[in-house]
Amino acid sequence: MVQERPVRVERRLSAILAADVAGYSRLMHDDEETTHAKLTALLLDGVAPAITEHGGRFVKNTGDGFLAEFPSAVEAVRAAVQFQTRIKELTISEVEDRRIAFRVGVNIGDVIVEPHDIFGDGVNIAARLESIAEPGGICISSSAYDYVRGKVGVEFADLGEQNLKNIALPVRVYAAARDGSSAATLAERARLGPFSPPRLSIVVLPFANLSGDPEQEYFVDGVTESLTTDLSRINGAFVIARNTAFTFKGKPVDVKKLGRELNIRYVLEGSVQRGSNRLRVNVQLIDTEIGNHLWAERFDKPIADLFDMQDEIVSRLANTLNTELISAEARRAERSTHPDAMDLVFQGRAWFNKGLTPDCMARARSFFENAMALDPGNVEAMVGLARVDVTAGGGLITDDWSARVAAAETTITQTLSLAPNHALAHLVLGAVLIFTNRAAQGMAECEEALALDRNLAGAHALIGHAKFLLGRGAETEAHINEAFRLSPRDILAHRWFLSIGSAKRQLNADAEAVVWLRRSLDANRNYSIAHFVLAAGLARLGELDEARANVQAGLALDPSFTIRRYRDIASAWSDNPTYRAGRERVIESMRLAGVPEG
Repeated sequence: MVQERPVRVERRLSAILAADVAGYSRLMHDDEETTHAKLTALLLDGVAPAITEHGGRFVKNTGDGFLAEFPSAVEAVRAAVQFQTRIKELTISEVEDRRIAFRVGVNIGDVIVEPHDIFGDGVNIAARLESIAEPGGICISSSAYDYVRGKVGVEFADLGEQNLKNIALPVRVYAAARDGSSAATLAERARLGPFSPPRLSIVVLPFANLSGDPEQEYFVDGVTESLTTDLSRINGAFVIARNTAFTFKGKPVDVKKLGRELNIRYVLEGSVQRGSNRLRVNVQLIDTEIGNHLWAERFDKPIADLFDMQDEIVSRLANTLNTELISAEARRAERSTHPDAMDLVFQGRAWFNKGLTPDCMARARSFFENAMALDPGNVEAMVGLARVDVTAGGGLITDDWSARVAAAETTITQTLSLAPNHALAHLVLGAVLIFTNRAAQGMAECEEALALDRNLAGAHALIGHAKFLLGRGAETEAHINEAFRLSPRDILAHRWFLSIGSAKRQLNADAEAVVWLRRSLDANRNYSIAHFVLAAGLARLGELDEARANVQAGLALDPSFTIRRYRDIASAWSDNPTYRAGRERVIESMRLAGVPEG
């Protein structure tokens, strides 16, 4: 009997590069033909030249990605860096949730070679590394890192040992830190786990039509679509595309399962009911990880123009949801034992929203500074820091106003050089200009902010305050009413009420001014300057006992407040004669109410 000779298996040590498209299934579901065409073009124009230039071999297309082999780990990583950079350039103009981004894994290992494929644990590890990389990112094994360290012009973050799916032993993983991501930030993301949903990730499920009238579907769907668009304008938000969301229309949904399927943290669901003369809208924000309702709201209004109502409902929801999502993320961050830069940013925002007191602003500032220490290029931390500094002066809670506002201007100018279309950054620059006697320029920045985000209610309020500083207090209330139309329960409502009260005082309508100033304190008792300005208004009306009580309440919040501070800072805001005359009347009344001279 003749024995069969064993077939010789070709093996070699190779650098394996595995890549896939992040969110490929969702992209194909939303638009199959366009996604396929874009991916084909990117492979041809972005990937293939890099592989060839660095001596690699394109092994196979895997449908949602590809596999390549290189004789050197250094060349494999250089190729990955090159094509990731090129693909970012080619897709930069795409809408974010339609943008194709590759995740890349690189490993060194012994492989079985066939003409059109390679096999072995080395290949499997590369594929698992790719699965834990971020979109646009590169993860490499420790075996590859030993070869490339210091040779590819890229910093790597040590993500520690990772238990990769179907790989027997843990693998130490390193991630390339590029485009401003720090090694510390990448390491924290790894700690949270590869499947942790992005912050501020949400799907707006199609609202239910409870009217019993199929003719109202167009209006109900319009609310859902517009809200999806407006929420996507929130800085840092990841909003699932409308086409995906509408596949759940009319179906029962398990929110926990949906969260895992779409890799999101939050679900917004709601209903619309139209009666003969009223429209009711109910909405709920749900945490997908635990299934809890975080927030609910109801709108109940007489029916007017339907499209005007749709616009108003969407604007109000977007503003409220912005605040609620920040609060939810801040609560998550508080539970983190190793917070990263964005955890700290959300905590800073939460403290900023609590009240305009020295303590709240100091805590907010500390969180933003710590975020920047972890990630110096973090745009959201820079915006937050500048916002705290300009607000401290606008709220008269610092004796170091000139230095704080100068720092704010430097920070926000740098921010806008990094993110020229950041709406809130334009608003903060507007505030800096308005509070440094450049109100006309500041209003222009606020208009730019509104052009970028029509729901930025605070921009309308700042324009109204600028009119007061220009001696045009009669125009202030209309602008702030527009802010309240967009965001009736805004977290900053207390500041807006103060602006109207100040404008009324400028018009010598002291009794009206006191009404608005009381409303400011009703909205937030921690607003120290409102106590002092209300005290001045009450003193002008002869209500000295209540005026003095408000002075004491203000000093309890801000013990260092003095008339001298008020004069020094408020004088820098505007040199308009009408404004200056009103300021002097306030100083006289503060003195009468018992505010310390300083």
